[in-house]
Amino acid sequence: MASPAQDLGPVLDKDGVRLTVDDAIATVTLTNPAKRNAQSPALWRALTEAGRLLPGSVRVVVLRGEGKSFSAGLDRQAFTPEGFDGEPSFIDLARGDDATLDATIAEYQEAFTWWRRSDIVSVAAVQGHAIGAGFQLALACDLRVVADDVQFAMRETSLGLVPDLTGTHPLVGLVGYARALEICATGRFVMAEEAVNTGLANVAVPAAELDAAVSDLASALLAAPRDAVIETKALLRGAQDRTYEEQRTAERAAQARRLRDLAGLGE
Repeated sequence: MASPAQDLGPVLDKDGVRLTVDDAIATVTLTNPAKRNAQSPALWRALTEAGRLLPGSVRVVVLRGEGKSFSAGLDRQAFTPEGFDGEPSFIDLARGDDATLDATIAEYQEAFTWWRRSDIVSVAAVQGHAIGAGFQLALACDLRVVADDVQFAMRETSLGLVPDLTGTHPLVGLVGYARALEICATGRFVMAEEAVNTGLANVAVPAAELDAAVSDLASALLAAPRDAVIETKALLRGAQDRTYEEQRTAERAAQARRLRDLAGLGE
């Protein structure tokens, strides 16, 4: 994505992940287009590190992939006996005890969890293939802007596995249980029109306009006061777990904080 952030020195550039920061906007880029940004444990650790390195000035984080595909999913090398250099193969992990396997998957999941932090709004710019782990990484973000050539697919079930990189919760929340089950169990592609119609994507644009659309959205997100966005995000994130009356109470409490802050009476 062409962006002022790209003109600055990267905060992080390793293992297929680059983080650049331009004041309130950070850009996390998957940088291995030759392999369609296939994912590995090293890439996941780099994504986790990118989240930890975000300066406090950042309000919007854009996630993008170089090349024609956002991310084609897990690098199939993970399923070979050799695995990745310096990494236990998935076959080795499967032979280990339950506690070790659980801890390892939990570590992998950390790369997918920080995108919904209350102090930022994350936007995935998705083009081409977003398959498996790639689909789940897009789902990890708050918002998704997609190119008209996007192809989402959850292929884990077709491979005898389950989606385990935090994607099931947002997928059900966005498209509902029945459609989420059908998407996962069949492994079929979800194209741009369906993604928008079901709420999986916020908007679809021609591929050539993806960068501009994301830039416009980031600017619009920055136009509102930061604290109001943080409070609103927290309200909406918690709404599905609250009753109607509990949500009313949460709204009143949040608004009281906002009014006091605006009046200079905050704690």
